[in-house]
Amino acid sequence: MHISYDAFARTTHPTHIQYVREALQKLANKGLIYFKEHEGYYSLRQEQFVTEKDLVNGQWPEIYGEVIKTKEPNYFFKLSLFENWLKDYVQTHEEWLIPKSKRNELLGALEKPLSDLCISRPISRLSWGIPLPFDENYVTYVWFDALLNYVSFARTDNHNWWPAQLHVIGKDILIPAHTIYWPVMLQALELEQPHRFLIHGWWMNRGAKMSKSLGNYIDPIPYVQLYGADALRYYLLREMGLGQDADFTDEKIASRYASDLCNDLGNLVQRIAAMIHKYRSGVIPSCSENLMGEREKDLLNGMLLENYCLHFEKYDIALALQEVWQHMKKLNRYIDTTAPWTLAKNPKESQQLDCILFVCCACLKRYALLIDPVMPETSNKILSFLNIGKENSPLYHAFYSLDLAGKTINVPSPLFPRIP
Repeated sequence: MHISYDAFARTTHPTHIQYVREALQKLANKGLIYFKEHEGYYSLRQEQFVTEKDLVNGQWPEIYGEVIKTKEPNYFFKLSLFENWLKDYVQTHEEWLIPKSKRNELLGALEKPLSDLCISRPISRLSWGIPLPFDENYVTYVWFDALLNYVSFARTDNHNWWPAQLHVIGKDILIPAHTIYWPVMLQALELEQPHRFLIHGWWMNRGAKMSKSLGNYIDPIPYVQLYGADALRYYLLREMGLGQDADFTDEKIASRYASDLCNDLGNLVQRIAAMIHKYRSGVIPSCSENLMGEREKDLLNGMLLENYCLHFEKYDIALALQEVWQHMKKLNRYIDTTAPWTLAKNPKESQQLDCILFVCCACLKRYALLIDPVMPETSNKILSFLNIGKENSPLYHAFYSLDLAGKTINVPSPLFPRIP
């Protein structure tokens, strides 16, 4: 999938254990942790205490599994002290949660009073875990420990990756873990908040949520072997809208591959390559702006880049890709309408043919630049076909730099071979 990590963090790593113990001691020193005997309902699956306000129509939601009534002494974090701060923060930071509907969901949850958070388990009942620095008879509750994992490896002697520019999470762990517990913990520890949260939906398998227990999860490796990593990356990012669920099916990925990748992009590169080799001996012709008609200028205007960047700034990658493919379809129609194969028969139309071929190559370069974050291998192949490398310059400069005339193109191999 061409994905790698910068640092792999385990909660059992000494760096993390030390960080968690230091954080707990800091909170204790600030008077934000206290000890009391607690009687209430306990979720065996989530390993957390729940209250009657968590009931839905008088029933415990399935996420909690078996819930039992129990009594035991534990340590608590004064979450309730930060209720007003959190409400104010969410209300004054409108772009903090993406999509915005999740902000409304969080504000709705905050209408209920916050309860203090139990952050420990007695070591007699839970042998694994990070011991509390102020009481070795207790270990840290897994959520408190796990959430600090985001920071423990992001702020080290070698790296300073915190605060996160974008914290990506699934919708099922939004509330309360990541948008109530986590921001309050950061505030209490005097750490910066993530600039934004991006909350994604679920990939469904024919309408059902994927899970290990159901055994209906999708293994991506066979799809990479069949379609290639770039094709699978494209499908995943094109098919799922911002914050929405999406259904993963063999039919849908096959359709995207055949229509968007084989036809719209793959065939486009092949037909442009064939025309330049046939009509201009493999050399990209030049075309001055004064020879361009309205259709050519329309294809080369900046709206594609502006719309693309606007969608990316909103983290809606599906819409950004849609912009590129809509323009791609427009270029395919342009070729069909102008019929370069007909113009090539008339020497008087030589300049017009040059303009058409130049515009086609300019558009291909731009497509390669725009799809690079999603399809890096394909981007490199298109640029290699045009005999140009990736420019070490901002996207805006590279997008408008169209120094292509006179370059001898290479013969491209099919980007996306058809699958029987």
